[in-house]
Amino acid sequence: MLLRAASRSSADGDVVGEVTALARAHGPIDPELVAAATRAWSANTVRAFLSDLALWNAWCRRQAVPAGAPTPSDVARYIRMLAGVEPGHGEGYRAAATIERYLVNIGWAYRMAGLDDPTRAPLVRLELKGARQARGVRQRQARAIRFKGDVTDLDEPAFGLALSNLLAACRRDLLGLRDRALLRVAYDSGCRRSELVAIEVAHVDNPDRDGAGTLFIPKSKTDREGEGQVAYLSPPTMRAVADWREKAGLDAGALFRRVLLHFDGTVHSVGRAGLHPNSVSLIYRRLIAAAFDRGLLGEMSEAELSRCLQAVSSHSIRVGVAQDSLAAGESLAAIMQAYRWRDPKTVMRYGAKLAAKSGTSARLAKRFAS
Repeated sequence: MLLRAASRSSADGDVVGEVTALARAHGPIDPELVAAATRAWSANTVRAFLSDLALWNAWCRRQAVPAGAPTPSDVARYIRMLAGVEPGHGEGYRAAATIERYLVNIGWAYRMAGLDDPTRAPLVRLELKGARQARGVRQRQARAIRFKGDVTDLDEPAFGLALSNLLAACRRDLLGLRDRALLRVAYDSGCRRSELVAIEVAHVDNPDRDGAGTLFIPKSKTDREGEGQVAYLSPPTMRAVADWREKAGLDAGALFRRVLLHFDGTVHSVGRAGLHPNSVSLIYRRLIAAAFDRGLLGEMSEAELSRCLQAVSSHSIRVGVAQDSLAAGESLAAIMQAYRWRDPKTVMRYGAKLAAKSGTSARLAKRFAS
């Protein structure tokens, strides 16, 4: 069996155990080699690896496919079912990019186990190309949270789902101070969720004469070797961080921590450990709901709120930062450097909707409409 349900102390141990189990019938492998390979991956990559193997293993059981020795035809059938070309998957169809990730991780497992990689066969490559044509290659994008919302001119007042409205919806207690500092740091730095929850008190320097500061990011998705990068923090952000630290009594350790509440909703205490990455999107959604209840999101209906909450993720502010930067006329190179992007296509994809609303066709249509 490729992946067994097991409880281990670390994700690296999970990978070693599962790959060893796969290769057991075909001779021993060097667990140290597997462990070294997984140490080169981020925590998110390890989680995806294990999750993707679990899906493959479950499919193999249902289809009576020997997980230790599948054929390229088996993998090709798996792709067709995932893409909806052939019925029988039973778990919903997947985007082309997701299917490609599955194949990468499945192939890694077999190679790490010293087995033939069935995903490298020409038949599998052709089926993947067919899946791209069947499902398309466009990826679902998180709903952007821009500073002033969905406005064309950055000098316009805030409208609808806007970071400024979420800041106004923050509570006036310790929880609100934490949320306000988190929102502002996320926007100024464009941090991914893993980078946000890894911030420590020592990573934020003292403000300069103007009140601005910087954030040191020891490691990120685009800086796996840990060279470190520096992000700008505005004076309002530095004040928000200082207020949160002072009231929470934080002199060292994780900057953003869980705030424990009583049953009546009042604050009980502040935790010691940093937030879990999954909590970032939950905080954003809670604040959006609070802003809606206070009438800060304009004429948004409950149905629109529901769709908005489903579309928002921990990446939403990062998407909003990209869109606001493009709207401000910043160059692509400057945006990529400031917010640690490697692929310019990612930034342009985030800005595609904004470009359509403010581009040539939009200006021409407005001119004749008036």
